[in-house]
Amino acid sequence: MLLENIQKESLDLLRQLIRIQSFSKEEDRTANLIAQFLEERGIKTQRKMNNVWAYNKHFDANKPTLLLNSHHDTVKPNSGYTRDPYDAAIEGDKLFGLGSNDAGGCLVSLIGTFLYYYEQENLKYNICLAATAEEEISGNNGLELVLPDLGELEFGIVGEPTEMNLAIAERGLLVLDCVSHGKAGHAAREEGENAIYKALKDIEWFRNYQFPKVSEVFGPLKMTVTIINAGSQHNVVPANCTFTVDVRVTDAYTNEEVLEIIRANVDCDVTPRSIRLKPSSIDKNHPVVQAGVALGRTTYGSPTTSDQALLDIPSVKCGPGFSGRSHMADEFLYVREVAEGVAGYVNMLKPVIV
Repeated sequence: MLLENIQKESLDLLRQLIRIQSFSKEEDRTANLIAQFLEERGIKTQRKMNNVWAYNKHFDANKPTLLLNSHHDTVKPNSGYTRDPYDAAIEGDKLFGLGSNDAGGCLVSLIGTFLYYYEQENLKYNICLAATAEEEISGNNGLELVLPDLGELEFGIVGEPTEMNLAIAERGLLVLDCVSHGKAGHAAREEGENAIYKALKDIEWFRNYQFPKVSEVFGPLKMTVTIINAGSQHNVVPANCTFTVDVRVTDAYTNEEVLEIIRANVDCDVTPRSIRLKPSSIDKNHPVVQAGVALGRTTYGSPTTSDQALLDIPSVKCGPGFSGRSHMADEFLYVREVAEGVAGYVNMLKPVIV
Protein backbone atom coordinates (compact mmCIF):
# COMPACT_ATOMS: atom_id res chain seq x y z
CA MET A 1 0.00 0.00 0.00
CA LEU A 2 1.09 3.56 -0.65
CA LEU A 3 2.18 5.43 2.43
CA GLU A 4 -0.26 8.27 1.72
CA ASN A 5 -3.19 5.86 1.61
CA ILE A 6 -2.11 4.22 4.84
CA GLN A 7 -1.84 7.60 6.55
CA LYS A 8 -5.39 8.49 5.49
CA GLU A 9 -6.77 5.11 6.63
CA SER A 10 -4.96 5.51 9.95
CA LEU A 11 -6.63 8.86 10.58
CA ASP A 12 -10.03 7.42 9.65
CA LEU A 13 -9.49 4.50 12.03
CA LEU A 14 -8.54 6.87 14.85
CA ARG A 15 -11.78 8.82 14.43
CA GLN A 16 -13.77 5.57 14.55
CA LEU A 17 -11.94 4.49 17.73
CA ILE A 18 -12.60 7.83 19.43
CA ARG A 19 -16.34 7.43 18.81
CA ILE A 20 -16.39 4.18 20.81
CA GLN A 21 -16.22 4.30 24.62
CA SER A 22 -13.30 2.11 25.70
CA PHE A 23 -12.58 2.58 29.39
CA SER A 24 -10.14 0.09 30.88
CA LYS A 25 -11.79 -3.33 31.19
CA GLU A 26 -14.51 -2.18 28.75
CA GLU A 27 -12.55 -2.31 25.48
CA ASP A 28 -14.49 -5.08 23.74
CA ARG A 29 -15.97 -2.83 21.04
CA THR A 30 -12.67 -1.16 20.13
CA ALA A 31 -11.08 -4.63 20.04
CA ASN A 32 -13.82 -5.66 17.61
CA LEU A 33 -13.13 -2.63 15.43
CA ILE A 34 -9.37 -3.20 15.33
CA ALA A 35 -9.79 -6.88 14.45
CA GLN A 36 -12.33 -6.01 11.75
CA PHE A 37 -10.06 -3.30 10.30
CA LEU A 38 -7.19 -5.77 9.94
CA GLU A 39 -9.28 -8.70 8.70
CA GLU A 40 -10.90 -6.54 6.02
CA ARG A 41 -7.37 -6.11 4.68
CA GLY A 42 -6.72 -9.85 4.60
CA ILE A 43 -4.80 -10.02 7.85
CA LYS A 44 -5.46 -12.90 10.22
CA THR A 45 -5.87 -11.74 13.81
CA GLN A 46 -5.75 -13.47 17.17
CA ARG A 47 -7.56 -12.36 20.29
CA LYS A 48 -7.59 -13.00 24.01
CA MET A 49 -10.14 -11.02 26.00
CA ASN A 50 -9.78 -7.47 24.64
CA ASN A 51 -6.28 -7.88 23.23
CA VAL A 52 -5.79 -8.26 19.47
CA TRP A 53 -2.58 -9.25 17.73
CA ALA A 54 -1.31 -10.24 14.27
CA TYR A 55 1.90 -11.12 12.42
CA ASN A 56 3.33 -10.06 9.08
CA LYS A 57 2.37 -12.16 6.05
CA HIS A 58 5.78 -13.78 5.54
CA PHE A 59 6.43 -14.72 9.16
CA ASP A 60 9.55 -16.91 9.45
CA ALA A 61 10.08 -18.79 12.71
CA ASN A 62 13.84 -18.71 12.09
CA LYS A 63 13.93 -14.91 12.28
CA PRO A 64 13.75 -12.66 15.36
CA THR A 65 10.50 -10.82 16.01
CA LEU A 66 9.87 -7.12 16.57
CA LEU A 67 6.91 -6.09 18.76
CA LEU A 68 4.80 -3.06 17.89
CA ASN A 69 2.52 -2.36 20.83
CA SER A 70 0.11 0.29 22.01
CA HIS A 71 -3.16 0.33 23.92
CA HIS A 72 -6.77 1.08 23.01
CA ASP A 73 -8.23 1.68 26.49
CA THR A 74 -8.76 5.18 27.83
CA VAL A 75 -9.25 6.90 31.15
CA LYS A 76 -12.68 8.35 31.89
CA PRO A 77 -13.21 11.95 30.73
CA ASN A 78 -12.59 14.43 33.50
CA SER A 79 -15.13 17.02 34.63
CA GLY A 80 -13.43 19.83 32.74
CA TYR A 81 -14.59 18.69 29.29
CA THR A 82 -16.44 21.38 27.33
CA ARG A 83 -17.14 19.20 24.27
CA ASP A 84 -18.35 15.68 23.54
CA PRO A 85 -15.39 13.38 24.32
CA TYR A 86 -16.56 10.95 21.61
CA ASP A 87 -17.34 13.38 18.79
CA ALA A 88 -13.97 12.98 16.99
CA ALA A 89 -14.43 16.45 15.52
CA ILE A 90 -11.72 18.01 13.40
CA GLU A 91 -11.49 21.76 13.87
CA GLY A 92 -8.71 23.51 12.03
CA ASP A 93 -5.59 21.40 12.51
CA LYS A 94 -6.82 19.56 15.61
CA LEU A 95 -8.66 16.26 16.07
CA PHE A 96 -10.52 16.33 19.40
CA GLY A 97 -11.58 13.31 21.41
CA LEU A 98 -10.94 11.11 24.41
CA GLY A 99 -7.91 8.91 23.74
CA SER A 100 -6.88 10.83 20.62
CA ASN A 101 -3.49 11.67 22.12
CA ASP A 102 -3.19 8.85 24.67
CA ALA A 103 -2.70 6.65 22.87
CA GLY A 104 -4.94 6.53 19.82
CA GLY A 105 -2.56 8.41 17.54
CA CYS A 106 0.26 6.06 18.50
CA LEU A 107 -1.88 2.95 18.05
CA VAL A 108 -3.17 3.80 14.58
CA SER A 109 0.30 4.93 13.49
CA LEU A 110 1.73 1.56 14.55
CA ILE A 111 -1.13 -0.24 12.80
CA GLY A 112 -0.34 1.81 9.69
CA THR A 113 3.33 0.90 9.97
CA PHE A 114 2.37 -2.77 10.26
CA LEU A 115 0.25 -2.44 7.10
CA TYR A 116 3.15 -0.80 5.27
CA TYR A 117 5.46 -3.74 5.98
CA TYR A 118 2.85 -6.52 6.12
CA GLU A 119 3.35 -7.96 2.63
CA GLN A 120 7.05 -7.21 2.24
CA GLU A 121 9.25 -10.26 1.76
CA ASN A 122 12.75 -10.90 3.06
CA LEU A 123 12.51 -8.63 6.08
CA LYS A 124 15.24 -9.16 8.66
CA TYR A 125 12.61 -9.31 11.41
CA ASN A 126 9.12 -10.67 11.78
CA ILE A 127 6.63 -8.09 13.01
CA CYS A 128 4.09 -8.72 15.76
CA LEU A 129 1.44 -6.03 16.14
CA ALA A 130 -0.35 -6.08 19.53
CA ALA A 131 -3.23 -3.73 20.34
CA THR A 132 -3.76 -4.28 24.04
CA ALA A 133 -6.10 -3.40 26.89
CA GLU A 134 -5.97 -2.14 30.49
CA GLU A 135 -2.81 -0.04 30.13
CA GLU A 136 -4.35 2.92 31.92
CA ILE A 137 -4.89 0.87 35.08
CA SER A 138 -1.78 -1.35 34.76
CA GLY A 139 -4.23 -4.23 34.64
CA ASN A 140 -3.48 -7.93 34.53
CA ASN A 141 -5.58 -8.60 31.44
CA GLY A 142 -3.72 -6.42 28.98
CA LEU A 143 -0.27 -6.89 27.46
CA GLU A 144 0.86 -9.00 30.41
CA LEU A 145 -1.90 -11.53 29.70
CA VAL A 146 -0.93 -12.14 26.07
CA LEU A 147 2.86 -11.88 26.23
CA PRO A 148 3.23 -15.67 26.56
CA ASP A 149 1.11 -16.08 23.42
CA LEU A 150 3.13 -13.68 21.28
CA GLY A 151 6.20 -15.91 21.08
CA GLU A 152 9.83 -14.96 21.51
CA LEU A 153 10.41 -11.24 20.97
CA GLU A 154 13.73 -9.56 20.21
CA PHE A 155 12.88 -5.91 20.89
CA GLY A 156 9.86 -3.65 20.94
CA ILE A 157 8.42 -0.24 20.19
CA VAL A 158 5.77 0.87 22.70
CA GLY A 159 3.51 3.58 21.36
CA GLU A 160 2.98 6.46 23.77
CA PRO A 161 2.90 10.19 23.00
CA THR A 162 6.52 11.40 22.98
CA GLU A 163 6.46 13.79 19.99
CA MET A 164 8.25 10.91 18.20
CA ASN A 165 11.27 11.36 20.45
CA LEU A 166 12.79 8.21 21.95
CA ALA A 167 12.32 7.28 25.60
CA ILE A 168 15.25 4.85 25.88
CA ALA A 169 14.57 4.17 29.55
CA GLU A 170 11.52 4.23 31.78
CA ARG A 171 11.37 4.29 35.55
CA GLY A 172 9.84 1.35 37.34
CA LEU A 173 7.47 1.77 40.26
CA LEU A 174 7.30 0.18 43.69
CA VAL A 175 4.55 1.20 46.10
CA LEU A 176 5.50 -0.02 49.56
CA ASP A 177 3.13 -0.42 52.51
CA CYS A 178 5.21 -0.21 55.67
CA VAL A 179 4.23 -1.00 59.28
CA SER A 180 6.23 -0.08 62.39
CA HIS A 181 5.23 -2.03 65.49
CA GLY A 182 5.25 -0.73 69.05
CA LYS A 183 3.23 -1.45 72.16
CA ALA A 184 0.14 0.39 73.35
CA GLY A 185 0.17 2.21 76.68
CA HIS A 186 -1.23 5.22 78.54
CA ALA A 187 0.33 8.50 77.40
CA ALA A 188 0.34 9.85 80.98
CA ARG A 189 2.58 7.08 82.29
CA GLU A 190 5.87 5.55 81.14
CA GLU A 191 4.07 2.78 79.33
CA GLY A 192 4.19 1.23 75.93
CA GLU A 193 6.51 1.68 73.01
CA ASN A 194 5.55 4.44 70.59
CA ALA A 195 5.28 3.08 67.04
CA ILE A 196 5.42 6.60 65.61
CA TYR A 197 8.88 7.16 67.03
CA LYS A 198 10.04 3.84 65.59
CA ALA A 199 8.57 4.78 62.23
CA LEU A 200 10.34 8.15 62.24
CA LYS A 201 13.73 6.45 62.21
CA ASP A 202 12.79 4.44 59.11
CA ILE A 203 11.12 7.40 57.42
CA GLU A 204 14.29 9.40 57.90
CA TRP A 205 16.21 6.55 56.24
CA PHE A 206 13.86 6.62 53.24
CA ARG A 207 14.32 10.37 53.06
CA ASN A 208 18.12 10.38 53.09
CA TYR A 209 19.40 7.07 51.73
CA GLN A 210 21.35 7.26 48.48
CA PHE A 211 21.57 4.10 46.39
CA PRO A 212 25.16 3.49 45.27
CA LYS A 213 24.41 2.92 41.57
CA VAL A 214 23.24 5.96 39.66
CA SER A 215 21.45 5.70 36.33
CA GLU A 216 23.16 7.34 33.36
CA VAL A 217 19.72 8.40 32.08
CA PHE A 218 17.77 9.24 35.26
CA GLY A 219 20.36 9.93 37.90
CA PRO A 220 19.59 8.71 41.47
CA LEU A 221 16.75 6.41 42.41
CA LYS A 222 13.96 8.35 44.15
CA MET A 223 11.99 7.34 47.29
CA THR A 224 9.18 9.46 48.75
CA VAL A 225 7.05 8.83 51.85
CA THR A 226 3.57 9.91 50.80
CA ILE A 227 1.07 8.67 53.45
CA ILE A 228 1.32 8.12 57.21
CA ASN A 229 -1.29 6.93 59.73
CA ALA A 230 -1.09 6.15 63.45
CA GLY A 231 -2.95 6.47 66.71
CA SER A 232 -6.59 6.34 67.77
CA GLN A 233 -6.83 8.95 70.56
CA HIS A 234 -4.69 11.55 72.27
CA ASN A 235 -3.91 9.64 75.45
CA VAL A 236 -2.96 6.25 73.98
CA VAL A 237 0.56 5.42 72.86
CA PRO A 238 0.07 3.95 69.35
CA ALA A 239 0.98 0.31 68.88
CA ASN A 240 1.29 0.58 65.10
CA CYS A 241 2.25 3.21 62.58
CA THR A 242 1.64 2.61 58.88
CA PHE A 243 3.15 4.61 56.06
CA THR A 244 3.41 4.36 52.30
CA VAL A 245 6.51 4.89 50.19
CA ASP A 246 6.54 5.69 46.46
CA VAL A 247 9.76 4.34 44.91
CA ARG A 248 10.71 5.30 41.35
CA VAL A 249 13.20 2.65 40.30
CA THR A 250 15.81 3.44 37.66
CA ASP A 251 17.38 1.14 35.11
CA ALA A 252 20.39 0.77 37.45
CA TYR A 253 18.44 -1.71 39.62
CA THR A 254 15.75 -4.33 39.40
CA ASN A 255 12.69 -3.98 41.63
CA GLU A 256 13.79 -7.08 43.53
CA GLU A 257 17.24 -5.62 44.23
CA VAL A 258 15.73 -2.38 45.55
CA LEU A 259 13.34 -4.26 47.80
CA GLU A 260 16.19 -6.35 49.23
CA ILE A 261 18.27 -3.26 50.04
CA ILE A 262 15.32 -1.52 51.72
CA ARG A 263 14.46 -4.50 53.90
CA ALA A 264 18.08 -4.81 54.99
CA ASN A 265 18.11 -1.21 56.25
CA VAL A 266 14.77 -0.61 57.99
CA ASP A 267 13.05 -2.18 60.99
CA CYS A 268 9.47 -1.87 59.77
CA ASP A 269 7.58 -4.54 57.82
CA VAL A 270 7.76 -3.72 54.10
CA THR A 271 5.16 -5.11 51.71
CA PRO A 272 5.21 -4.14 48.02
CA ARG A 273 1.81 -3.82 46.39
CA SER A 274 3.38 -5.19 43.22
CA ILE A 275 6.80 -5.76 41.65
CA ARG A 276 5.32 -5.96 38.13
CA LEU A 277 6.12 -2.41 37.01
CA LYS A 278 9.78 -2.84 36.23
CA PRO A 279 12.32 -0.29 35.02
CA SER A 280 13.11 -0.76 31.35
CA SER A 281 15.72 0.42 28.90
CA ILE A 282 17.35 -0.06 25.52
CA ASP A 283 20.99 0.50 24.65
CA LYS A 284 21.44 3.93 23.08
CA ASN A 285 23.53 2.21 20.42
CA HIS A 286 20.71 -0.17 19.44
CA PRO A 287 20.04 0.10 15.68
CA VAL A 288 16.45 1.33 16.14
CA VAL A 289 17.61 4.09 18.51
CA GLN A 290 20.39 5.09 16.14
CA ALA A 291 17.89 5.14 13.27
CA GLY A 292 15.65 7.46 15.25
CA VAL A 293 18.55 9.75 16.14
CA ALA A 294 19.54 9.86 12.46
CA LEU A 295 16.04 11.19 11.75
CA GLY A 296 16.62 14.04 14.20
CA ARG A 297 14.88 12.55 17.24
CA THR A 298 16.23 13.07 20.74
CA THR A 299 16.62 10.43 23.45
CA TYR A 300 15.54 10.79 27.07
CA GLY A 301 14.45 8.88 30.16
CA SER A 302 10.73 8.77 30.86
CA PRO A 303 9.56 9.34 34.46
CA THR A 304 6.10 7.89 33.74
CA THR A 305 5.18 4.23 33.53
CA SER A 306 3.54 2.41 30.63
CA ASP A 307 3.18 -1.14 29.35
CA GLN A 308 6.89 -0.95 28.63
CA ALA A 309 7.28 -1.85 32.32
CA LEU A 310 5.89 -5.32 31.57
CA LEU A 311 8.48 -6.20 28.92
CA ASP A 312 11.65 -8.19 29.55
CA ILE A 313 13.10 -7.23 26.18
CA PRO A 314 14.88 -4.07 25.05
CA SER A 315 12.22 -1.52 24.13
CA VAL A 316 11.84 2.10 23.20
CA LYS A 317 8.80 4.24 24.00
CA CYS A 318 7.95 6.48 21.09
CA GLY A 319 4.92 7.93 19.37
CA PRO A 320 3.09 10.94 17.96
CA GLY A 321 1.40 13.35 20.33
CA PHE A 322 2.51 15.16 23.47
CA SER A 323 2.45 13.62 26.93
CA GLY A 324 1.16 16.88 28.44
CA ARG A 325 -2.13 16.46 26.54
CA SER A 326 -2.82 13.04 28.02
CA HIS A 327 -5.86 12.88 30.32
CA MET A 328 -6.54 16.59 29.86
CA ALA A 329 -9.99 18.04 29.27
CA ASP A 330 -10.82 18.40 25.57
CA GLU A 331 -7.92 16.10 24.66
CA PHE A 332 -6.69 16.51 21.11
CA LEU A 333 -4.12 15.42 18.56
CA TYR A 334 -2.90 17.52 15.68
CA VAL A 335 -4.17 15.93 12.46
CA ARG A 336 -0.68 16.04 10.94
CA GLU A 337 0.69 13.99 13.84
CA VAL A 338 -0.96 10.81 12.57
CA ALA A 339 0.73 11.09 9.17
CA GLU A 340 3.99 12.05 10.88
CA GLY A 341 3.64 9.08 13.23
CA VAL A 342 3.22 6.54 10.43
CA ALA A 343 6.08 8.03 8.40
CA GLY A 344 8.27 8.32 11.48
CA TYR A 345 7.85 4.69 12.51
CA VAL A 346 8.27 3.46 8.91
CA ASN A 347 11.48 5.42 8.38
CA MET A 348 12.85 4.48 11.79
CA LEU A 349 12.40 0.79 11.08
CA LYS A 350 13.56 0.81 7.46
CA PRO A 351 17.33 0.60 8.13
CA VAL A 352 16.72 -2.00 10.84
CA ILE A 353 14.36 -4.52 9.27
CA VAL A 354 14.57 -4.11 5.49
